[in-house]
Amino acid sequence: MKEELRLVCLVKFVPDVDAFSYDFAHNQLNRNYVRMILNPDDACALAFALQVKKTYPSTRLEVVTMAPRSVEHHMLDLLRLHVDGGYMLTDPLFAGSDTYATTTILSSFLSQLSYDCILTGTRSLDGATSHVPSQLAEALGLDHMQDISRIDLESIKRQRPECTVEYEEETVTYAMDMPAILSLTRTSGYKLPYIAYEDFEKDVSDRLTFITHEQLECSPAAIGFSGSLTHVVDTFAQEHERRNRTIVQSDEAGIEYVYAFLKKRGYM
Repeated sequence: MKEELRLVCLVKFVPDVDAFSYDFAHNQLNRNYVRMILNPDDACALAFALQVKKTYPSTRLEVVTMAPRSVEHHMLDLLRLHVDGGYMLTDPLFAGSDTYATTTILSSFLSQLSYDCILTGTRSLDGATSHVPSQLAEALGLDHMQDISRIDLESIKRQRPECTVEYEEETVTYAMDMPAILSLTRTSGYKLPYIAYEDFEKDVSDRLTFITHEQLECSPAAIGFSGSLTHVVDTFAQEHERRNRTIVQSDEAGIEYVYAFLKKRGYM
């Protein structure tokens, strides 16, 4: 078993679905003037990474995000969870990057890091394409597994993670050699811990490094708007059906109502 594991967790901050703005001129979300939250799938990936670090204290855990400077306080909060280091890839040239341009930027940076495993979420709330983890694996020459619901802790230490993936009709466990990219889903149930009370105001800014285009080996023409070949044909706000809600009591009348309701829909 390796004495020190080096884990890199990729996270993304996505717009709060209850409050966001859209730049219709460029067909993109405006990330500078909207409340951002940690993507749920990525939160599960980081929660698992923290479990690994808790179980094997010699583990070094670093978090990487590509985001505007406005989410700096979110990254500082992640560092207060006893993450060893964080990197923010932030530059005006990165704005408007599609999944391919994003992969170009991230892979250029990750190729400079030393790691045993990269952990990510499978999908993001603001896209759900699941392109970036797979494209990163291709760019970095790594194996990749997505839609992971569980990873055996001990197998990570053995450098051969055993990953459980739940399909519609079966559950399968795969074993992979590291280094690899492992993408978890929010259904995995891994939960981020709360920041300890004594760490609320802790200054962790010395652990956060900002990375700009000048520190990466990628052409400005290959990133941002100019490097993004994906074109949005149209945008629309998804409409959800508004359903009436009926509240019943746990008495005879309520039980009769529920029974009739289920029978009408063929459940009884």
